[in-house]
Amino acid sequence: MDLSVVVPTLNGRDRLAGCLDALAAHAPEAEVIVANGPSADGTTGMVRDRDDVDVLVEISDRTVNVARNAGIEVASGDAVALVDYDNRITAEWLDAVRAGLAEADAVTGPVTPIESPEAARDDGAPATGDVPATGDAPATENAPVADATPASTERARDGEGRDAPERRTIAGTDVTYFEGGNVAFRRETLRDLDGFDEYLHTGGARDAAHRLAQMDHGVAWRDGMAADKALVAAKAADGGRTASEWGWKYRALAYRLLKNYGVRPTVVARAGSHAATDAVGAAGDVVRGDSTPSRWVATGRDVLFGLVGGSSDGLVARSRDRTPARNPNGISKRADRAVAKYDRRTGEE
Repeated sequence: MDLSVVVPTLNGRDRLAGCLDALAAHAPEAEVIVANGPSADGTTGMVRDRDDVDVLVEISDRTVNVARNAGIEVASGDAVALVDYDNRITAEWLDAVRAGLAEADAVTGPVTPIESPEAARDDGAPATGDVPATGDAPATENAPVADATPASTERARDGEGRDAPERRTIAGTDVTYFEGGNVAFRRETLRDLDGFDEYLHTGGARDAAHRLAQMDHGVAWRDGMAADKALVAAKAADGGRTASEWGWKYRALAYRLLKNYGVRPTVVARAGSHAATDAVGAAGDVVRGDSTPSRWVATGRDVLFGLVGGSSDGLVARSRDRTPARNPNGISKRADRAVAKYDRRTGEE
């Protein structure tokens, strides 16, 4: 198996270096591709100075799904893994990838959050190169698990911290979710998916899981395919999200449910139940003094607008791509992701 590893990143130079060190130690023969959003922390120079990165792709977009697709486009392996820049693979990771892909179309494993020195600092400020918790951090999919769990368990995030895959049945389809920053695919599986949906600022891995399930592509789980996630500064009491980020959570949820399943009573009920659960939780924050009534109202407004906008866009997307891929914003739809490319395989700059 020839393995390519795509590492999307944005303003995460120091944690990216740890990720690349782990790849060099535990998967030395893998082709390593860094897809760098418009970082301003010296990421480009750091990566170019290393001899264990085969390709650096510079992109102008700040969304993780664009970065993923940009890396997948230039990968040459017959298997492609995605590893977040703040994840560090462990010693058994490569063997687990091989074993998982021998029996399934995709394989994922546990991600264990570990406290970094930056997270333990008294002032709570992010270190140089870290993405602020409330920013639009696209290079790692910090999306809440909006398809499956209420607000109280959001930090599980696409399998993170789990010892087994998350599975749900939605509109009669059995869906196995995977960790977006610790997953590997057979090349032909990514071709069937047409990569990730670039409409989504968050939730792209969960959308891909829905589409894999509808195309009868299996997702395996391997305990040995483990990674450690370097945590940074603690989030604020309200979870570190602005009202607009709550809006994007629900825009993404409505979009992927309507795009993949159409208008169904179970789909509408699922979105509504999540909104109601989060509304009650946010109201509790107001009562406890952790938030304010005006913030609660602003968040509710953005959630409502997100649901309406995502539903509309999801139905449009469903009509635009009636193929099993359900991806009108995939790899094949554009050719201008990369603004620069440094390829050690060919000497191209």
